[in-house]
Amino acid sequence: MTLQGKNILITGGGVRLGRQMALALARAGANILLHYGKSTSEAQDTAAVIQSMGRQAWLIQADLSNMEASVSLVEKARKQGPIFAVINNASIFEPLRLADVDPDNWQRHLDINLSAPFFICQSFFNGLGPDEKGRIVNMLDWRALRPGVDHLPYTISKAALEALTRTLARSMAPRVVVNGIALGAVLPPVDGSPTDRIIEPVPMKRWAQLEELDQTILFLMDGPEYITGEIIHLDGGRHLV
Repeated sequence: MTLQGKNILITGGGVRLGRQMALALARAGANILLHYGKSTSEAQDTAAVIQSMGRQAWLIQADLSNMEASVSLVEKARKQGPIFAVINNASIFEPLRLADVDPDNWQRHLDINLSAPFFICQSFFNGLGPDEKGRIVNMLDWRALRPGVDHLPYTISKAALEALTRTLARSMAPRVVVNGIALGAVLPPVDGSPTDRIIEPVPMKRWAQLEELDQTILFLMDGPEYITGEIIHLDGGRHLV
């Protein structure tokens, strides 16, 4: 297989880890459909870098808390040609404990972190041509297997996304392979939390290197299609503790 000339849709593709994966896939030859919510300038900058590599990049704005927008996102992306793969990367991550959870922030996490990926995957699968195959990668979190108490709605939504990943792998086989990447300490939090405390419980005792994320997403995008329903933990063993 090769990613040369294939179109890959990445949600939240303009910033942070979405940008990292978009650039890695572009370097491997893919064209990138960059979804963004509010990060317009960042998405434009990411697209410009991709285009400087000689690849194509298209920007698609959508509010993923709106399920109709999630479905139409894939329809808009298909206007640029067949889509080979989808990476559900966009998510929200709010520090909410039990007493802090209310119907609004609970539903917001479920909408963006779970429902939007489902409807994007469904729209992608339903739109495949009779001879087309594809790939899906859902971005998860080590908390999906080791739930804590400090990000309650986020944790529940990611645990459900893990279950959805395995269910879709069965439902979409053999035409689409569906896998997940459960992340640990890859990028420092945007709120400036102390970074040493974050890696204290990590067996590997270090932060991930961004190149390790590149290697993982490239493996799932361009590796054996006989691997489906798997969750790769890129977390230095954090989920084992």
